[in-house]
Amino acid sequence: MKMAIGYSDFKEIIDQKFDFVDKSLFIKEFIDDTSAKVSVITRPRRFGKTLNLSMLRYFLAGEVGGESTKGLFDNLKIANCGNDINGVSYLSYQGKHPVIFLTFKDVKETSYAKFLNELCKLIQDLFQEHRYLMKSNQLEIDEKNIIQKLLEGDIEEGDLKSSLKRLSKYLFKHHGQKVYILLDEYDTPIQTSYIDGYYDEMIKLIQGMLGAALKDNQSLNRSVITGVMRIAKESLFSDLNNVRIYSVSQSKYSQYFGFTEEEIADLLQKAGMSDRTLVVKEWYNGYRFAGTIVYNPWSIVNFIENNELRPYWVNTGKNDLIRDLVINSSSEFKTSLEKLLTGERCEQLIDEHVVFADLKQNPGAAWSLLVSAGYLNVVSSIIHEDGTVCILEIPNKEIYGVYRSMIKSWLSSARGINWYNGFLNNLLAGNMQGLTQNLEILFTQIVSVRDAGREPEAFYHGLMLGLVSSLDRNLYKVDSNREDGGYGHHDIMIVPKDENKLGIVLELKSLKEIPKKEPVIKRALEKSANEALVQIEEKNYTAGMQERGIKKIIKIGIAFAGKRFQIATATIPSEKTKKVTKTRKIIPPAKKPSKQQKTKKNVRKSLYKAKDNK
Repeated sequence: MKMAIGYSDFKEIIDQKFDFVDKSLFIKEFIDDTSAKVSVITRPRRFGKTLNLSMLRYFLAGEVGGESTKGLFDNLKIANCGNDINGVSYLSYQGKHPVIFLTFKDVKETSYAKFLNELCKLIQDLFQEHRYLMKSNQLEIDEKNIIQKLLEGDIEEGDLKSSLKRLSKYLFKHHGQKVYILLDEYDTPIQTSYIDGYYDEMIKLIQGMLGAALKDNQSLNRSVITGVMRIAKESLFSDLNNVRIYSVSQSKYSQYFGFTEEEIADLLQKAGMSDRTLVVKEWYNGYRFAGTIVYNPWSIVNFIENNELRPYWVNTGKNDLIRDLVINSSSEFKTSLEKLLTGERCEQLIDEHVVFADLKQNPGAAWSLLVSAGYLNVVSSIIHEDGTVCILEIPNKEIYGVYRSMIKSWLSSARGINWYNGFLNNLLAGNMQGLTQNLEILFTQIVSVRDAGREPEAFYHGLMLGLVSSLDRNLYKVDSNREDGGYGHHDIMIVPKDENKLGIVLELKSLKEIPKKEPVIKRALEKSANEALVQIEEKNYTAGMQERGIKKIIKIGIAFAGKRFQIATATIPSEKTKKVTKTRKIIPPAKKPSKQQKTKKNVRKSLYKAKDNK
């Protein structure tokens, strides 16, 4: 098979005879959808948004880049789907309309000034594409002068805001047909501006540009806008009453972005890989767009081309926004994420209108971002007055790897990857001395106890779960807060797939009140760590692993108090190896005593000495 990897221009794919999944019925559904002037379609990156918009462009326009579009659709499904509700052949729409096509997918500038410069180039190129308007008998001299000004790159910020509306007006006058405006990846520069700190300026400019082009524009026929996120409360579309949003929770267009199960079966059969259907599903499946099961197309075509299971999608874009959201989220958010990382599902209220300023304060918007960006999958949903309540899960093995790499890079950032690998190796080997040293480094150089907030036990639980979440799921199963035999819910359990490897049970405690005196803290930590160990034993948390035939199990109780901690351990089958490690404390070095303090100390010694002599 000849897969079109990295190609997003529809004509190139047709001309070079690439194998591709025919999504041309998307055009039919778009033509039939007369409910809105402006359609905003949101899908994760690399799900075919740019290619579908390119296909729609070639279908509507008579020429693209000076070349005719005639014949491009003769052998596709759209050519054989009959007539629309008015009795007009769908194919008769082909090549009859002026089109403005603009993609923002590569606009990822680090400052507002650089963004303005890049946007000016895009507008300049857009007018260059329609340079033939300079010879139009339908345009006035002053209109041609404006076009000439923009062609020369003499573009100010006000020109940017009015550019799309002006061009649609000129195209309408020249062709006598209203214009289709197709905008691809509209939210890419918005995301970048949020990360790089020029969000407020950016949003005003994009609002002005879209508002002028889409509101009360007499030259506009219809518009399609694609992106990853549904940004409605940003005032981008607040002045428009003709916008319909089609997110992953809507059924319309659900089968046209990504590959359906039937399309996957057909592709694998053509590639002679039908025997790999189950493993492909494990790695790349899991998305449900309003009931339609959809596979990530980028990962699928790369898998077929390379015949190798790898996380292809992970490396196709920056995860900065997602990484920042996951790492700096609230304890409640992290607690739910912990469940997801252990293979469980969680229930969340989703706010589909993503507001960047509210991402850290509004959990609903944060969960919505993870869903719309493809990092979580909606298993089922129920609409309530306050929003949509969704059952969420991590969709597949590839995305699970994304979270693993995020957590791994965060925890290894201060000391390097060798420290993190050392931590895992010491834990899996039951090397408590090495593990203790790793945790000392963690609390002194990587983690701030201020992060613990009002729920320290949840913080330490989330931290330890995060540390082990990158373990290979082919080798280990990580459970959290589950009942696995015994009489209660353990904190963290690491179950090896190989029964000869060490099984691990972790029970975590946090001192509710930290005493002021160091000896008291030490005794309290010792007591708490041993209580954690006793809890593991009394509630028989190891029962499930023993039933699975795990030959050796280590039980670890850890007590935390700020940056201090203590570990108590015992192993199965040898209970006699039970021990408590030395308390680890991380406190500032003591100040040297003053002369006055020394004098008082000496006087005190003399008094004790005199008392003893008596």
